Amino acid sequence: MIHSVRWRLFLSFLLVIVVAVGAAAVFVSRTASNEVEQYETQTHNVRVGRVQTLLAAYYIEQHDWAGVEPVVDQIARLYSERVVVVDQEGLVVADSHGMMPIGKPGEFKPPNVAIPITAGQARLGTLVISPQGPPPPPGDMAAEEASVSSLSSSINHYLLWGGLLGVAVAAVATLLLSRRILRPVESLAQAARALSRGDFSQRVDVRSKDEFGELAKTFNSMAEDLERTEQLRRNLVADVAHELRTPLSNIQGHLEAIRDGLLPPEPATFDSIYEEVLLLARLVEDLQELTLAEAGQLTLVRQSADVVEIVRRAVAAAQPPAEAKGLTLETNLPDGQATAEVDPERIGQVLRNLLSNAITHTSEGGRITVDLKDKDDELRIGVADTGDGIPPEDLPYVFERFYRADPSRVRATGGAGLGLTIARRLVQAHGGTIGVESEVGKGSRFTFILPKKAPADTS
Repeated sequence: MIHSVRWRLFLSFLLVIVVAVGAAAVFVSRTASNEVEQYETQTHNVRVGRVQTLLAAYYIEQHDWAGVEPVVDQIARLYSERVVVVDQEGLVVADSHGMMPIGKPGEFKPPNVAIPITAGQARLGTLVISPQGPPPPPGDMAAEEASVSSLSSSINHYLLWGGLLGVAVAAVATLLLSRRILRPVESLAQAARALSRGDFSQRVDVRSKDEFGELAKTFNSMAEDLERTEQLRRNLVADVAHELRTPLSNIQGHLEAIRDGLLPPEPATFDSIYEEVLLLARLVEDLQELTLAEAGQLTLVRQSADVVEIVRRAVAAAQPPAEAKGLTLETNLPDGQATAEVDPERIGQVLRNLLSNAITHTSEGGRITVDLKDKDDELRIGVADTGDGIPPEDLPYVFERFYRADPSRVRATGGAGLGLTIARRLVQAHGGTIGVESEVGKGSRFTFILPKKAPADTS
């Protein structure tokens, strides 16, 4: 339990609170003690001043110290201290406790305090204050001073209990606060455990806009990506199996028919089998190429090449199938060269895939246009058609593996669904981007952008 974040957070907060409360209590206690001591000192000084004035007035009125004993006794009872008066000759004239003989020299040592009694510049005698005095009667000034003296201990007492109460309340508040703070983390941990077990439907409620809320949003986004990736993986396995099963079934059917004598072993039969083998080889090659591109292991043979010439060759290769389908294939290319550091074969492959896709999805009588724009440090190549167009809900997924906007399409019209995916990976390998704009019934336009200089972090 001590290793859990909740308890570590609780103990950390509690330690900070105890240190803060303790430091505040010590500071307040010392400050209060100093203030009480200063108050007692000031009170004592005022009291001594009053006694000095009273005794000086007595001496001036009587012209000597005769009969001063009752006054001294009264002062001693009032202030709960031993009071001794010594004349100018150093002889004791009054002792409130009767501890020293009258008329004899007095000797005083600490903690006794000797204070001169003066009138103007004349010294009339000496006042000796000693803490040895009778207990004060209730209600007098000494009782009040005694209560002041106990103020410091009372303050310390209340500080101690107040500090303990504050720490207890803070501990409860900290425990509740730590539970509230860590509740989103616990929810995330629970969802992450379920996610690790393969439950990709897990989501976390976003209840705040702080860092935990951002963490919850990030987790939900990650869970959505994982769920989508898992679905794509399942689709990939199913689609690969389907794409491989059809030509393999055709080959198997032809061979069994030849073996059973249902088909003659003539060139036409072998040509049909050979076409299925070529289809298999092309599919396997596309899958291998796509795997290398997605793993970042695709090798590019970069060189300074004229992209205008690459476009012309790709268009020339696509001209026969376009004409066979009754399509018009046009180009809009700049005069002169448009040089860039690219792999000519790979860029030609991108163009062939885009042109093949345009030819497949454009009806007879349609038009396909290829254009190139040379802008600053990049080249923009577009392939536009007047075909069927792509529905808006399908646009985000046209570059996914084996994705077909129309699932009912057969291989002859829909392909294996890898051409656009491979085109995107090849463009990205060159440090470029590719996108599509489309409107149903009016056609589509695929545009890819290539940097003229090879990025430093690409092959």
